[in-house]
Parts: sequence; structure tokens; C-alpha cells
Amino acid sequence: MKLRKFLLLTVVMLFAGCATYAGLNYDQLFGEAQVRERRSEMSSSHSEFFLNEVKPIIDNRCVVCHACYDAPCQLKLSSVEGIDRGASKDLVYEGTRLTAAKPTRLFEDANTTAQWRDLGFHPILNERAQNPTANLEAGLVAKMLMQKEAHPLPDQKQLEGFDFAIDRSQVCPTIEEYAQYQQENPTWGMPYGMPNLDNKEYSTLINWLSDGAVMSAPIPLTQDQKRLVDEYETLLNKNSLKVRLAARYIYEHLFLSHLYFSDLNEHQPRFFSLVRSSTPPGEPVKRIATRRPYDDPGVERVYYRLIPEQGTIVDKTHMPFALNEQRIASWKEWFIDANYTVSELPGYEPEVAANPMTAFINMPVKARFKFMLDNSQNTINAFIKGPVCRGQLALNVINDRFWVFFIDPDKSAIPEVSEFYRSQAENLKLPAELESNTLPITNWVSYSRQQANYLEAKSEFINNWFKGGRYLTTDLIWDGNGTNPNAALTVFRHFDSATVVQGLVGEPPKTAWIMDYALIERIHYLLVAGFDVYGNFGHQLMTRMFMDFLRLEGESNFVTLLPRDERHKEQSSWYRDQSPQLSDFLLRNVKPFDQPTQVSYTTDDPKTELYAKLKAVLEPILDNRYQIEDTGFSPKNEALLRSIDNIKGTGLANFPQITMLMIESSAGKDQLFTLLHNSAHTNISSLFDEESNRDPQNDDLTLVRGVIGSYPAAYLSLKESQIPQLVEMIKNVQTEQDYVKLLDTFAIRRSSPEFWPFSDRVHKWYKQSYPIEFGLLDYNRFENR
Repeated sequence: MKLRKFLLLTVVMLFAGCATYAGLNYDQLFGEAQVRERRSEMSSSHSEFFLNEVKPIIDNRCVVCHACYDAPCQLKLSSVEGIDRGASKDLVYEGTRLTAAKPTRLFEDANTTAQWRDLGFHPILNERAQNPTANLEAGLVAKMLMQKEAHPLPDQKQLEGFDFAIDRSQVCPTIEEYAQYQQENPTWGMPYGMPNLDNKEYSTLINWLSDGAVMSAPIPLTQDQKRLVDEYETLLNKNSLKVRLAARYIYEHLFLSHLYFSDLNEHQPRFFSLVRSSTPPGEPVKRIATRRPYDDPGVERVYYRLIPEQGTIVDKTHMPFALNEQRIASWKEWFIDANYTVSELPGYEPEVAANPMTAFINMPVKARFKFMLDNSQNTINAFIKGPVCRGQLALNVINDRFWVFFIDPDKSAIPEVSEFYRSQAENLKLPAELESNTLPITNWVSYSRQQANYLEAKSEFINNWFKGGRYLTTDLIWDGNGTNPNAALTVFRHFDSATVVQGLVGEPPKTAWIMDYALIERIHYLLVAGFDVYGNFGHQLMTRMFMDFLRLEGESNFVTLLPRDERHKEQSSWYRDQSPQLSDFLLRNVKPFDQPTQVSYTTDDPKTELYAKLKAVLEPILDNRYQIEDTGFSPKNEALLRSIDNIKGTGLANFPQITMLMIESSAGKDQLFTLLHNSAHTNISSLFDEESNRDPQNDDLTLVRGVIGSYPAAYLSLKESQIPQLVEMIKNVQTEQDYVKLLDTFAIRRSSPEFWPFSDRVHKWYKQSYPIEFGLLDYNRFENR
């Protein structure tokens, strides 16, 4: 093996001397490029080597930056198909494009590597003559790895000569352009701006590449998995119109989820996707690829099929959803056995399919609402994780941390409510019916009038229903039936990403939402089912502007439980310095809700009282997994860590959005924590100038046990005995220099030789602690400070 490695490196050095010549003459040197078959049978030694030796390195050193829409050069290394597809110079996130781009979704928009070549993707592996010399010299990954080996990171704490901005200009050379890339950017080998691979990792990848980068065939399903796939496909593809409508509804809400069979009790479950196919169960899946899950499939009959996820699970797109006997029983109760009639199926015309209040008008509202609340974390996670991996414009519509509650579906399941929603179908239309090319301003005016009409009708309806304050108590709030932890959620925004977790995490927040059926459903069809990341500027802007309406609606629902004279005052405090013209335009001349609450208040801080009352209602289902208790630390040190939540002020602006801390207890056991910086705003109504609405004096922190967020920006490592020093330093950060001193004391920087071992330690903790939720973290936001 050593001799072989020596010979390979000798050949590489010989060819390196004529890199420019090779860059111009690859066809003459190694023949013309053509797509290669790289998959080997599962039982082969090549497959075993790939799965056991190569793939763990690719996952933990490469996928952590190359897995989502925002992967540099669209290079997704999380699957065999993504590696074969290669890279592209085209940007997915192009906020100024005037017309929608052609989608390039892996597994959907092309079926073969040759088709991806036709769509402009270039190979990262050698596609010319298959011999060790050509595989290394004409393979982009091999060249990038060797470049890094020849030019390791400089010995600097803060690296120079690298651009780590998320919106940096991307340099995506083909193999023919590589020589110029290397000459201009000698230190930009892979992993980019991270420490080198260790000798064993490097040798493993180079040997694999020189042998032709052979990968494994798809891992087959177990007999139990096959049996359950058949059971669910049979359930979802029965011929009755009621089942076909229910299956369509379920698919349009779960198409982004990672489904798994919880009844199998697998420690590391196999995940599946629910897709539309033109073929029925029992035949090979022929996936129907459309921009949106409700677009016209172009076939007479759609079948809903389960296919195994082929890619490595990464945290930023991972939304696990359990399938089990209880879930089947619930679906049958809500959708199939319920007393309603379906005489015809809705069409796929945009004006019908984009509006769930029209498409599913014959399905009981109670059934739909219960379905969405049954796993509301997954429902709202789809708003956050599903369609995008990066979206400051989309996310500056929400506060950095807020709590979410829900109307009890049983208490709202009355004929009058269902009839009200039916009567408002036209006013509940969504911008997605305009599809992916939209003119924002004229359409926003139209939709704002429509929303005003709906709110006016809603105000009239609820003013009558709650007349004199009847029914207006915390009994309206869904308590999860005493068992479901999805009844209370916390949403954290991390500037251009966000996270949804179960429970009421952190100190009582500035704002909260109460969501009814129409609100949660419309947000799903606005931000998930109807959103197109490849859409034009107008589509994306229109989506963001319409979300203003829906946020205000959720907040308004919450303040209805406050005393009448506190409602406007409280909500106005959330929108300081907002132009009165915009406020008037958003709300129009809607007659406000004006009935007294039946919630009893005894202090001059009713919002705090209301939070306490809601916590009491929800106490049986509140999850304490994020609380700093039972950590194995001393009570004094736990109390010190909890005190971080009370820190507030302008100095916190120096902290990144997400910092993860590994603290080793005095007994030698690791505990992982996430420190979240909550950026305060005077209001969140500005589209493009968010910084002008910042209110840094009210910034605060939330420290939780475990993982919240997919994009750590900093890693800290310390021992329990250093907790007092850590807390003191955090409290005293006022300047950038103070923050850098904190890093000098505790940080594992991206420049540190310990970065990769520490990364492995974090992922090991996460996977062992939460194997179903676990996904690889992403380092595209990791700072260089």
C-alpha cells in the first residue's frame, strides 16, 4: 500500500509540472469525457469500502458544507446521485432574477447523470479514461484535495485570504478551468477554509478516487420495511374519491417530511419520502416532478408512493415524521370514516389547487386542523426548514424568539365556523396562485384588500360569537389532550435560518401567536406548498409581504385574551417607529375585535400573567429537555448557566446567532449546549433595511441544553470548573475585542487543528442523545473571528 501511494504521488508531481498544459489538453491526454457507471453491487468489496471507509469521511468532512440549496456550486455530496451530478455555476439564490429559473432539484428534475450534464452540471470525478493517473489528474475532487495537501491552512487564528460570507461570489471551476483556479487561489483547496484531512482520511479518499470512485448501489429495504411500505401505499391508493382526496391532502402536507416506521423501534431508523407517481403500488416508482406538490401531474391518476431517502440526513432539512398504528387509526378516523361526501375531486388549476380552502372545501375543517396539529412541530418546521436553506428576506418577517399556541380543534369544530371558512374561500386566496413569475406591487395591493375583507368578516363573526366575552378564556387553547407535546412550540430565528422546538423555551418572549385553522393552513400553502425557491424576485417578495398579514393575524389572536384596554397598547409596543401609513395599509379599516376577555387578571402586567396561565394549562405536555437541569454539574454551576438568560444589552450584538458549547463535567461526561443570540427589533415590517429596525439594547440570550439550530457559527469547549469564568466573560462582553478574548479562551476555531475532532465529538453526542432527530450540522455560517 505504501509503495502504491508513493507511485501515485510521483505521477501526480510529474503531472503537476504541466498543469496548464493538461488543463488545455485533457481530451488528448485521457480521451473524451463520458458519463461513467460508478455503482457496484452491495455485496462487492468496492461497495463495502465505500460504505465503511469512504462515505463516513465524505459525510463528516464534506457534506457538512455541501448538502442543501446553498451548497457552494450546487454541489451536493450527501448522496451517490449528488456526487455523480457534480457542480454548477448557476445560483439557486438569485434574489434579483426577473423570471423564474429552471428547477434543479436532485432526484426530481433529472433522472440520470447524462441529463444533469445537459442541464449544465459539470463532473467532479474523472469521466475520461479510467486509470489511476487520469482519475487523479482529470478529477476535480482529487485535484482539490491534493491542492489542500500542498497548501495547508496558514498558522493563523483568524484566517486571511478567504471569503466566508454566505453571499460571496462563488468560484466553480470545471476541471478544464482548474489550473487557473489553483494559480489564483492556491490556499483554496478542499475542505475550503477548514483544517486539512488527517493522513488516513486523505489516503483513503485518494485511493478511492484513483480506483475510479466506485460507490454502492442503493441499500435494500428489510422485509419489515417492505411490508410497511406496502401497507401505507395500499392505504393511500384505494379507489374511493374520499381516500383519493385524503391522500392528496396528506401528500401536500408531508411531501418534505422524512417518514419513518416508529413501530419497528429501529435505533437508527430508515427514512422515506412520500412522492407522487404515475405508477401504482407493485410497480417501479415513476416520480412526477412538478414545481409545487399541487401542480397538474399530467396523468389521469396519481399514486402516492413511499421511496427510501438516498441522501445522508442533514439537520437543516431533516423533519422526522413517525408512521405507526396510532397514526393510521387517526387518519382513518379523521379522513375516511368521518361523515362527509366527496362527489368529485378538485382540479389542478392554480386558482383551485393553490387555495386549500377551495381545493379541500368538502373535507371537514376539524379533520384538517387535527391533522396539522397532531405533529404541529413538523407542520411549522416545514415553514422554516422545507423550501429554503437560506432566507433573510423571508425570515425578517418574524421575531427572533416567540411562542406559539393553538385553538382547540374540538372547540372550534362547530358548523358555524366551518360555514364561515366556506364563505370566505375567495378572500382566503394565496399569492401562489400567481405561480413563479409575479409582479409584486400591483398584486400586493389586490391581496391586501382581500386580506382586509377577510379580517373584517372575521372580526364581525368573532365579535358576535364571543359577544359579552362568552367562551373567551384559556379553555380555547389546545392542551394537546394532556399527552401531545406539540401543543406548545417555540420558534427561534437565526437571521437567515430558523428552528422550531416543542415546549415554551426561555424567558417569556415579547410576542406570541395563537393559530387557528385558517391561519396555519394558509401559512403552509404560502411558505411551503406554494413557495418556489426558483421563482422570480416578485414571487419571493410577494410571499414575504403577504406573510406580514399572517403574522399580524397570529399576534392579534393572542392579544384577544388580554384585557380590552391592553390589546392595542401591547401590540403597538411590538411595532415602534413603524410608519402609520404602513400600519393603516396593512390593517385597512378593519373593525377590531372588541369583546371583553373572561381571563381574570390581578396585576398591571397582564401579558406575564397570561403566559403563566397558559403554562399552567399546558404543564402536562411541556417538554423540559432544553432546560438546564440534571446535567451532572453542581447546582451552583447549573444556576450560573441559567443566569445567562438574564443577560441583556448592546454588547450581545457581538455574539453570533448560534454558538454551541461542549462542557465536560467534573465526572468526565460531555454535555452539549446551544447559546442563542436573540436580536431585538423595534418592529419587523421593513423589507430591505432590517438593520435600521434593530434595537440592540434589548438583545438577550437563551442557553439551552442540546442542539437548537443547524448552522453553528462558533464552537466553545471547556470544563465544568471553567463555567464561572465563562459566564463572567459573557456578561462583560461589550466590544468585538471582548468577544475575541472569549474566543481566545474557549473557542475551537475553524483554523484550529482540533476542529475536526471536536466536530466529531459534537455529532457523536447529538446522534447518541437524539438518534431520530439527528442530522449533520452545517458549517456554511461558521465564523472566522
